[in-house]
Amino acid sequence: MESAVIEKTFEIAAADGPTEAVLYARDDASYPGLLFYTDIFGVRPANRGMAQRIAEQGYAVMMPNVFYRYGKPPFTDASFKWGEPASMKIINGLFASLTGAMMERDAPIYVEALVNRPETSEAKVGAVGYCFTGAMALRTAAVCADQVAAAASFHGGHLVTGEPDSPHSRIPGVKGELYFGHAVEDPLMPPEAIEKLNDTLKAWGGRYQSEVYEGARHGWTVPGRDIYNPTQSERHYRKLFDLLKRTL
Repeated sequence: MESAVIEKTFEIAAADGPTEAVLYARDDASYPGLLFYTDIFGVRPANRGMAQRIAEQGYAVMMPNVFYRYGKPPFTDASFKWGEPASMKIINGLFASLTGAMMERDAPIYVEALVNRPETSEAKVGAVGYCFTGAMALRTAAVCADQVAAAASFHGGHLVTGEPDSPHSRIPGVKGELYFGHAVEDPLMPPEAIEKLNDTLKAWGGRYQSEVYEGARHGWTVPGRDIYNPTQSERHYRKLFDLLKRTL
């Protein structure tokens, strides 16, 4: 009989206050750990289901509320409309509540919290981020280089910016393997940004993959959104599982 995946909720003392985290793991043993960073819409049923599916493959998956400085989820409801002023006020508030510097302060705390869980079997973990938090997965791999064996970003936005602390500038500090799955026609990661990211990856010399998912638009992995692409979402799982099997 296959073991069940158990959901546990607990609090973490993050850099600027307490935050709630959800952990999914099979109940028959301890497993390699994975940090699951949600997209801008935060912890909700869609990404809970994604985290649980990953845990079913033999991982301890921890999903913190990375937007704890803003508040507790849910952050939006059925009335949300992209571009509508009240809705965009929420989104802009969420963006502002998690700068690159804040990500890098929180990341070591999340890594330690996951490593120290009884459900986690290894001293090294992985990290995966979606949309806005693709950059957070990369930053985690850089600031926790000795503890993060692999990091993946799916339809990550603003991975290359003109700022001194642009996420791509952190690549030289990474020791683990990196994976980037890009959307098509993504205004948050246009072709010229992907090209600059790829140039940085080549110069870095570490192990990586960076590829564009044909026909998949920004946000394609998460069920419940109008841009959800089931075929390419399945591909994202295959790529993620391959990465984790190689490195953890």
